[in-house]
Amino acid sequence: MTSTQSDLAGLSRFIFRAPNWYTSLGFALLVAAMAGVAAFDSGDLAGSWRGLFFLGRDAWEGIFFIGIPTVVAAFGTTGVDRFVGGKLTHNRSSLLALAGEVIIVTVVTLAAIVSVGTGLGQRFVFDALVVALASVFAFRLLIIMAVSRSSLLIAAVPASIQTLTAAALLFVYSGTLRFFEVGGPLLEAYLMPYLARPSRAPPELSVIALSHFQLLVISCVIYALAVYAFLRVVDRPWRRSLGVSVLDFIRGFIGHVAEGTRELEDFFQQLGQEAIVPVTVLSFRRDDGTEKARFVLPMIHPGPMGEIGGGNFPERVARRSEGLAFPPHATAGHDFNLVTEREVDVVLDAIDCAADDIEYTSEATQSVRVESGDSKMLGQSFGDDAVLVSTYAPLFADDVEYAVGLSAAAEARTTGLDDVLLVDAHNCNNGLSGPDLGHVTPGSKRSFDMISAAGLAGERLTEANRGSLSMGTAWEETDWVPREGIGPLGIRVAVTRVDGQTTAYVLIDGNNMEPGLRDRIVDALTTADGHVDVAEVMTTDTHIVNTVEAENQVGSVIDQDELLATIERLTDAALDDCEPVTAGMATRRAEVTIFGNDRTETLASHANAVVSMGGALALAVILAAMAVSLLVFFLA
Repeated sequence: MTSTQSDLAGLSRFIFRAPNWYTSLGFALLVAAMAGVAAFDSGDLAGSWRGLFFLGRDAWEGIFFIGIPTVVAAFGTTGVDRFVGGKLTHNRSSLLALAGEVIIVTVVTLAAIVSVGTGLGQRFVFDALVVALASVFAFRLLIIMAVSRSSLLIAAVPASIQTLTAAALLFVYSGTLRFFEVGGPLLEAYLMPYLARPSRAPPELSVIALSHFQLLVISCVIYALAVYAFLRVVDRPWRRSLGVSVLDFIRGFIGHVAEGTRELEDFFQQLGQEAIVPVTVLSFRRDDGTEKARFVLPMIHPGPMGEIGGGNFPERVARRSEGLAFPPHATAGHDFNLVTEREVDVVLDAIDCAADDIEYTSEATQSVRVESGDSKMLGQSFGDDAVLVSTYAPLFADDVEYAVGLSAAAEARTTGLDDVLLVDAHNCNNGLSGPDLGHVTPGSKRSFDMISAAGLAGERLTEANRGSLSMGTAWEETDWVPREGIGPLGIRVAVTRVDGQTTAYVLIDGNNMEPGLRDRIVDALTTADGHVDVAEVMTTDTHIVNTVEAENQVGSVIDQDELLATIERLTDAALDDCEPVTAGMATRRAEVTIFGNDRTETLASHANAVVSMGGALALAVILAAMAVSLLVFFLA
């Protein structure tokens, strides 16, 4: 993950799950009642019972004039939006109505304070109310266009519900109809009692004039045009560079994190590119023919986050495998994220095909360790095939680019190896701090260190003596949860024994590790009185732990001593479980749709630009729209 991509991932902290609709409405009615008490003065509050009566009436008037439009908008917006093809849920609609109410109450309260301090009077407060109602319309229009992807004219229908309802109540109870020339006994007898009811309203509403409603219409038109201009300006770079709309991204991102929808996958599919990825399977089988363990390594990245795309790929593999599954991290970055969860099925089918191609052998080599520059590599051969586990610990590193991994595996095969399962241990990083997050890119010194180490490991393995293979496994789901950095696969340990040498492969279902933790684990397992002769620690890089936090590495939340004790206990259990096995490896290729080359970086750059520049642009648009509104006010 680059620093730009980490900034994008960090945006998820601003997203929260929408509360239930009844929670939003309950809070809205409470706010409306409090605003009514503050805004209306129904009479002398002297005397307890008399005071409570007037206080209750003030609260009811607040609920009626402020809360009723909120309730109507909460229930009506979803229905109207769905009718015109939108996707606004009841929870989102209620939260949006509550936000609109808060805007109205805030603006009117500030206007009341200013009017008291400056002597501008009650009319100024209702002038501010016009601005607030128009602002609510603009805000709702922006959100509905983003969430439902409706056109301006269509989105304006559900967006106007709260403003129209409030304006209708004010029109009727302020007696504004008296400004029209009306007459006739039929109108006077049947319509006037319902269309003009100033006697039943607080006296403060008598200040409202017909000009207020005229200015409200003009302001709404101005604000709607401002919203449209803002969205067009923000959306233009996305359409030119990526061929997609920023509104699709915003809608999908909010929908996934706030309500767990799959809309984000639809957006990613528009970005996707076809790719061919190697899928390698190493299987260990007992003497009775049943599978004991399976190492699975497709060259994809388990992202981008949560269960979107391949974010939960490790768990899907575990559910599909007969033996205990070990799905470590491959040498692939975010450009090789699967665009939808459906693509995982394609990879799983390739895994099954590769497993059917495996030819088993009981011979294996002892494991070897090599170093080249910053790169360290653990290797072990099974027949003519080999597992290579790469790490840069104790130095920091993150994802290894696809091309670097392919080159390193090819280098290892030049020494006489057949299939190579090359693992990025992904086990030491300093989170998202610093300008360089350890991305291993083609042409970098680290990429050549890794390629050289793979060649050295291949040479050592082809020359190594061979012996019979035994294996033991152990697994614990643990009590830790994704928000603590541990996914549903928990901790898995596989121990191989060849000619008296024991090697432990520890796999933690998490996304990278805190600095120094990997070395503590390896030292604890391999010291003189330790458990095994050689050990390496890997993570799956599962992105199910990164739904809300971009930085959630193994060891950053959980107690590291407790983690170490769990790994030592599982290693002992795996040693006790050792039994003779045969092993074999095979590789298939899968055609999948991934994000594509440089698409992730481009997407991240555009999203970060929207955040950094969108606020300033939005402020400029708001000030321009308000300036035009004020000009209209003064000319009216």
